[in-house]
Amino acid sequence: MIRTAWTLCIAMLAALICATGVIIAGALRVPDRKGGVFDTLQRWWARMIIWGAGVKVVVHGHEHLSDGQQIIVGNHVSWFDVFCVAAAIPRCRFVAKAEVRRIPLIGRAAGTAGHVYIERENRKAALEQYKAAAERIHAGSHIVVFAEGTRGAEYAIRPFKKGPFILAVSAQAPIVPMLIHGTIEVMSRTGWRVRSGTVHIHLLPPILTQGLSYDDRDRLAVRTRNAVTELLERAYGVHSPAWDPKATGG
Repeated sequence: MIRTAWTLCIAMLAALICATGVIIAGALRVPDRKGGVFDTLQRWWARMIIWGAGVKVVVHGHEHLSDGQQIIVGNHVSWFDVFCVAAAIPRCRFVAKAEVRRIPLIGRAAGTAGHVYIERENRKAALEQYKAAAERIHAGSHIVVFAEGTRGAEYAIRPFKKGPFILAVSAQAPIVPMLIHGTIEVMSRTGWRVRSGTVHIHLLPPILTQGLSYDDRDRLAVRTRNAVTELLERAYGVHSPAWDPKATGG
């Protein structure tokens, strides 16, 4: 419990310093550019939290990242997925559920920094918000989407939402499949206790979308999910159930 309390204090301090800095930079109309204040403060925020938690992040496949204009699609099992990815991947912006906007200070700062909020229950609004994400891609960002939609209780990969793949073909941007492993042990979905540990982020070879259309979204989703599930089973012995995108919504 001492580590949990310490991590919470560090998280509050990090939010106060970094989120306030982002909001001030936005008010002053500081340009958002590679290596600029928004990127720097985001990485400071994330690294302060994982340092406080005693977490080590190991990135595999960093060579699969370009200078930007990619969609990184991965699994989601813990709040620490966000912190670890933000600390490890340069110039990344997240697609997050609209409820995050209500988190004091953090919600406003994230919007100011260019993270995209999606109203998942409003399909029309969500499509418009994905257009904003496409603009972020064209501006040189890595857009990070947790394709399962919500945090899971185990590592087995759940069905993927279709939105990230509609975004990919719309923006004609490559998809980098991502597997995160180790964050459940740090902080599970079902509790608030924080433990130290090592988190592995695996980035897989990009899947090109140039020339693909809306009709290719299901095949693209299956190909991306298969890349993640195959690595999860090969590296960690975790089997994921089969998935038919035509049998699910999203």
